[in-house]
Amino acid sequence: MMATGNTRLVRYIAMTAFALFVFYFVSRSNMYTPIPGAGQIVKPAVQPETPSTPKNPNPQVPLQPAPGSPAEPPIKNPPKQPTVNTGKGDDISFARTPSSPGWDDLVSINAGPRMNATFVTLARNTDVWDIADSIRQVEDRFNRRFNYDWVFLNDQPFDETFKKVTTSLVSGTTHYGLIPVEHWSFPDWIDQEKAKKVREDMKERKIIYGDSVSYRHMCRFESGFFFRHELMLNYEWYWRVEPSVKLFCDVHYDPFRVMAEEKKKYSFVLSLYEYHETIPTLWESTKKFMKNHPEHIAKDNSMAFLSDDKGENYNRCHFWSNFEVGNLEWLRSKAYIDFFESLDQDGGFFYERWGDAPVHSIAAGLLLDKSEIKFFNDIGYWHVPFTHCPTGEQTRLDLRCHCNPKDNFDWKGYSCTSRYYELNGLEKPLGWENEKD
Repeated sequence: MMATGNTRLVRYIAMTAFALFVFYFVSRSNMYTPIPGAGQIVKPAVQPETPSTPKNPNPQVPLQPAPGSPAEPPIKNPPKQPTVNTGKGDDISFARTPSSPGWDDLVSINAGPRMNATFVTLARNTDVWDIADSIRQVEDRFNRRFNYDWVFLNDQPFDETFKKVTTSLVSGTTHYGLIPVEHWSFPDWIDQEKAKKVREDMKERKIIYGDSVSYRHMCRFESGFFFRHELMLNYEWYWRVEPSVKLFCDVHYDPFRVMAEEKKKYSFVLSLYEYHETIPTLWESTKKFMKNHPEHIAKDNSMAFLSDDKGENYNRCHFWSNFEVGNLEWLRSKAYIDFFESLDQDGGFFYERWGDAPVHSIAAGLLLDKSEIKFFNDIGYWHVPFTHCPTGEQTRLDLRCHCNPKDNFDWKGYSCTSRYYELNGLEKPLGWENEKD
């Protein structure tokens, strides 16, 4: 009897232990079973399609610099982009107004085609933090959704800090190019002693950048060479960005595509009068060019923007070239090259202090049809000391601008933007009167 009782007790204990083990296992398993919708990462049934890599619309121009060129290779691979647009129109919707589909999507990569375009910046290694600020402005307001490339040019090799910082900020591919010595030096025909005396005189008269050699090299390079740099030959469109600029508003659409589809070749956001002391003979050189090359002068040009007396004198109006979105093929055209070389031979970049802004502006005003020049009212912009804050309260709200309309330079007395509107028969934006002097 004692053995039988002990056997039953052992069986009871074993069954109890097994039941406790099963209960423990089930309860522990339930602890790790996720509750639907609570912190789960749910993958879509179909992964989004990766856009295709841009195609080179001009197979004759390689998309990488030739071996041995001063241009350094890109430092990183960009996100793949949609197919390059030819500018002939497409079926992709284009959000131009708040009522357009996709207007409020400022996060997703834009689905539209890309132009063969790049940002371009002339900078020194010491400009790294100032250009970093500019890049963040451009990327946050526009390029993070479009992933366009960025070309950096310098008359000295870029250091590793500059490359690492700028590459980390740009959503497209970064390219670093060295400017050829012949594009950043005195040409053979310049009398350097005469040029030195001019700089000394301008210094005494306190003319801005009057005594600077590097500033003159910069103006000459931007006037006649940046678009011929080997890296830039890979592109058809450019957007110039300087260190320490600001973009005040969201850019919902692609300005490169707007330029192509509207058949524009040059654009601006600020215009003003140039200092007379820096360009006393620029117009005389221009008139000589017009006499020697009448074939290059556009029939429906913008002479009335440049002159108040039908071309006899220059009124000094020019587009501020620290912001430009433009067509590189135009700058590389025979008409523009002939214009630049004519001015260059006259020596005014060194015997005076001709800026690239009046040079570009006079060229655009004479060589382009007036319909080929565009004013971007909706791109808010600042470069010391002037502000372009889009005119129109609703426009500023729609674009989430953070500029003060009282700072807008467009309708002030020293601006030439009103002249541009009048020349082209355009209606000024609603509210412009409230921003006058």
